[in-house]
Order: sequence, then C-alpha cells, then structure tokens
Amino acid sequence: MSNSFGKIFKITTYGESHGVGIGVIIDGCPAGVDVDEDLIRVEMQRRKPGQSKITTQRKEEDEVEILSGVFEGKTTGTPLALSIRNQDQKSKDYSHIKDSYRPSHADYTYDKKYGVRDYRGGGRSSARETAARVAAGAIAKMFLAHYGIKVQAYVSQVGDFKLKKHYSQMDLSRAEENIVRCPDAETAEKMIELIDETRKNRDTIGGIVSCLIENVPVGLGEPVFDKLHAVLGQAMLSINAVKGFEYGSGFEGVKMYGSEHNDVFVKEGDKIVTRTNHSGGIQGGISNGEDIYMNVAFKPIATIMNDQESIDKEGNKVTVSGKGRHDPCVVPRAVPIVEAMAALTIADFILRAKTSKIE
Repeated sequence: MSNSFGKIFKITTYGESHGVGIGVIIDGCPAGVDVDEDLIRVEMQRRKPGQSKITTQRKEEDEVEILSGVFEGKTTGTPLALSIRNQDQKSKDYSHIKDSYRPSHADYTYDKKYGVRDYRGGGRSSARETAARVAAGAIAKMFLAHYGIKVQAYVSQVGDFKLKKHYSQMDLSRAEENIVRCPDAETAEKMIELIDETRKNRDTIGGIVSCLIENVPVGLGEPVFDKLHAVLGQAMLSINAVKGFEYGSGFEGVKMYGSEHNDVFVKEGDKIVTRTNHSGGIQGGISNGEDIYMNVAFKPIATIMNDQESIDKEGNKVTVSGKGRHDPCVVPRAVPIVEAMAALTIADFILRAKTSKIE
C-alpha cells in the first residue's frame, strides 16, 4: 500500500478511521523553520468534524502532538512525527455493513485487493486520514512562508450554485467568514441552504474547491514525468471523493483559439510577466512566476441516509442502511485539505529545484 507523498519534502501518513489514532511522519523538512503550534491548531479546526450544521457531527478535537523534529520552536532537520488521537469513534455504527458492499465505497475493491477489510468507517480508505495531511500541510505552509508563497483555497461551487466572480475580484480571506467557505456572502448563503436541504432529505451533494497559489518562483517542476501540474493533479486526485482536476483555463480552454489562449510575455520594470494567465502559472510543466490556480471537483459523498440496494460478499442481495455521522457535502471541510496538498507539493518542488543547476 502506498502511504507516502513527495520526493524530498516527503510525508508518510498512518492510522485508520476507528483505530487508536492517525498521524504523519514528515521527512526532509529543513532545519530552522519556525513552528507555530497555534497555526497548526487553526488548520486542524478548519478540517475537523462537527464544526457546523452542514458537516458531520462526529466530535474530534484533532489536537496534534508533536513527538519529534522540533526543538525550541524550530525544526531540527530530523523527521517530524505528528500524532492525532481518535476520540469519538463509534464502531458499532458500522457493524451492520460488516459483510455488505456499500455503493460507491471502497468496500469491494479493498476486500478483493487485500483479502481483509476494516469496515469501521472504511478504515484506511476513510477521509479521516486527511487530518494527518492537514497537519503536515501546516508545516509546509510555515516552510513556504520563508519564500512569501501563499496558498488559499475556497468553495466555488455546490451543486448548481457556482461562484461567478473571478478570484481577482474577491477578497479570498473572507471565505472563512461563513460555514461553507465561499468568499462571496450571497452565493455562500445559497450554497448553505442547498446543503442543509440536502441533509434534511437524507442525501448528499458535490461541489468544487478552487485554489490559488501566489508568489511562486519561476522554475518549479521536473519534466518530463514530474511536471508541476501533473504532481499537483496527483496530489488533488489522491484526496477522498475527488473526481476531477483542472488548472489554468482547464476544460474551458477548448473553446478558445490559440491566438486567444496564448499568454503573451511582456516586461514590467525588471520582471518578465504575461498579459493573461490561461496557462495557470505553469508552462512546459514548470512554474512561470504567475499565479497558479486550479479547480478540484468532489463527488457527492457515497454514504447517504436513505436505504440502497447492494450485495454482500457472498453475492446475496442486501439493503444497505446509512447510519453513523456523515457530511451532506464534503467541500467546506475539504478546503484546508486542498490547501495542504498544494502546500506539500510546492514545498517539495522548492527543495527539488535547488538540485537543477549549479548556482
């Protein structure tokens, strides 16, 4: 099983949804990075369950314990170990599906691949694992702060309600002012109403998290196979429930002519920039210094509170009843996860770029 991400700034996560706890080992983080435990706590609070009426009501404080790699508030260059205890697991909520395959879950595929399956909340396949990524992402953000690089994600669509403004027309920090994490208050209210209505109907709905990475230096990315956008795509598609990834003009670019889509280079002072940014800050798999922006599509969560037909491991027809505590829409809690994976990707490429030429 692959549990690691990154080449130099590398993370390995561990733990299951209903086990004793989860955590992450961070290897390759340089010494001297200021570690703000309050910032880690803020990031974890943004992802944690039970934070509003439109999220799962599982109660996890998600307190992170730093076991190694930090001394007197700074990283030491040795591996960091971050541990998070599970506190509110209710395994009995899943005993009824011990031998059944839930529609669109990993039950069947895990069972066939490994011959054993942790049915308690999905075990390792549960999105509970992403708490460890957010903890690691907080460290990556602290590292990126040394370079002035900022990562900001927000909810841009829930169901049919889509944010129509360009990111440059909004104050993205205002996304934290509402429970759906959309920077436009009017659109946010419509999204919240839809999610709440979906919850009352015992169903789920999908959405899109957009992400902006600012102040990225020129030269990040390792062609041919480790293009920056390819690894960002891998990072995002590794998140539970993600069904699509696009950067720059994405799928909308197919509607344009090359004469419209090409980003023309100009010089502003002593800096080379582009007039437009259809490339999304990446050309030839390498960052060009412009903003990197992307969209990450999340499916409706597979666990719904209405009965569904399925089969058990013997092939017998069964009725699967949704129980437990689940999100009616995952995107509000996915915002810090997207940021974390983006930060981890850029942090790794910052270090990899230092090996590309003799200075």
